[in-house]
Amino acid sequence: MTGAATGTVEAGAAPSSGGGPPEPAGVGRTRRLATGILSSLAGRAVGLVAPLVVTPLTFGYLGAERYGLWMAVTSLTGMALFADLGLGNGLLTRLSRLHGTGDRPAAAREVSSAYAVLGALTAGLLVLLAVAGATVPWAELFVVTDPRVAAGAPAVALVCLGAFLVNVPLALVQRIQYAHQEVTRSNLWQAAGSLSSVALVGVAVAARVDPVLVVAAAVGAVPATNLVNTVAYFAGRGRDLRPRRRLVDRRVARNLLRLGAAFCALSVLTSAALNVDAFLVGRVLGLTEAAVYAVVLRLFALLGLFVTVVNLPLWPANGEAIARGDVRWVRRSTRRMVLVSVGAVTLPGVALVVAGNPLLDWWLRDPLFPTVPVALLAALAGWSVLVAAAAPLFMAQNAVSLLGPQFVGWAGFLAVSVPAKVLLAEGYGLTGVAVATTAGYALTVLPAAVVGYRRTLAAVATGTPVVATGTRKAVVGGERRTDDAD
Repeated sequence: MTGAATGTVEAGAAPSSGGGPPEPAGVGRTRRLATGILSSLAGRAVGLVAPLVVTPLTFGYLGAERYGLWMAVTSLTGMALFADLGLGNGLLTRLSRLHGTGDRPAAAREVSSAYAVLGALTAGLLVLLAVAGATVPWAELFVVTDPRVAAGAPAVALVCLGAFLVNVPLALVQRIQYAHQEVTRSNLWQAAGSLSSVALVGVAVAARVDPVLVVAAAVGAVPATNLVNTVAYFAGRGRDLRPRRRLVDRRVARNLLRLGAAFCALSVLTSAALNVDAFLVGRVLGLTEAAVYAVVLRLFALLGLFVTVVNLPLWPANGEAIARGDVRWVRRSTRRMVLVSVGAVTLPGVALVVAGNPLLDWWLRDPLFPTVPVALLAALAGWSVLVAAAAPLFMAQNAVSLLGPQFVGWAGFLAVSVPAKVLLAEGYGLTGVAVATTAGYALTVLPAAVVGYRRTLAAVATGTPVVATGTRKAVVGGERRTDDAD
């Protein structure tokens, strides 16, 4: 299949920017992966800095209670991980493979069907929100005592929750860009959203506008940026993928929902496994110890965030390579990314073990905060290294929708680690909880990552069906693949 018919080039090559012979596909893919990782780190840095600027501006202008109301309402949007029903991840997986085969018509049906499903879901939820806005006693719900703040509570709730819901379908463009390995462009838009939030809040505060408008400026910047990104993308590079009603396919939508539901269920499982510690520690050791453990975990959460940001671009790159049958590139890139992830996490992990207590003293400035055992810091650093080693292996499995080993691994982690945490907490305190986490991960999730990765490579090498993604099973590797039940 030639580029004249599909807008792509032969499976073994990628376009040349200088009009010469096309470069090998693996070379271009590796280059895009490297630039995507660097731009992801830069974009995430902007995303972390922006709240540090917005927080003092808004806290001083809104006042403590109104700011607290805003944060309380925003906490309800913690369901963001599941709000799109996993369709974003499902679409990323399917589009990555279609990008590798050059099947743009099938990709257009996937895009149109995904927007139709999430658009309908969002419309229904917005109607429910409108009804709730008029019936829910927001001030009483969030225990607002200041009459002036209570008067604006419904508006704050509607603005925050409305912006969150509207952003659910608008954020799909990021997954579409990732699937087509336009990671740098997507990250630039995300950074622009963070920067525009700072700018809009600064202007609103300087203009002394109504506090609700300040909140609207803060929460509306990202959806507005995603809207501009969406319009620009489908008017330009993604013109042939632009959502159209006639391209909405019920079978494609069902397949996306089925795959999305699997990703969503896996997200629920991993979220439960990773967030149960505060409850367990509170029950066994008391809330004070739970607070200490939560603070320490925040430090190491930065390492986990780094692992995710660095490895996410590998997911669509693997999908394209697998669609072309380039198993050698998948092997080589996965090995490299394991070394990069582990190396990059080990150095700051060691630094946190050595300087964790001075850093906590500087950060919290609380003389009552206890000294954290070095063994606790070492156990959490070890866990971070294990997560870094497993992440690239999971990116290969995600690329072919092979989620079974991940379900087994995380379910086993819950079954093993929860009783171990309770038992070790009673004997060794917080250090015991951290040791149980690390040991449980090493015994369950890491082996599952290895097993799933080997199954993925075997399937790619032989063209074996690995997972039902539609009404037929997907065959990965070379021209034998068939992904859609159209």
